[in-house]
Amino acid sequence: MDPINEVHVSEPGLVVVDVAAADDATALAFQQLLADRWATSPVRHTTRDVGQPGVRLRCYLDLRQPLDS
Repeated sequence: MDPINEVHVSEPGLVVVDVAAADDATALAFQQLLADRWATSPVRHTTRDVGQPGVRLRCYLDLRQPLDS
């Protein structure tokens, strides 16, 4: 994965999440669990690294958003 851009963690409450999973469905389902709870910048597809097992994705969360009870 690319290095984390400084702007994505420039304030408390901003998070970069790198996910590794066995398949696309698992990685995207995990991302959806995060999106159901916090503001996210979702991705529509995963990436595969040559020579590495599974798939990867990166999403960005904003934890400053109040949680619904």
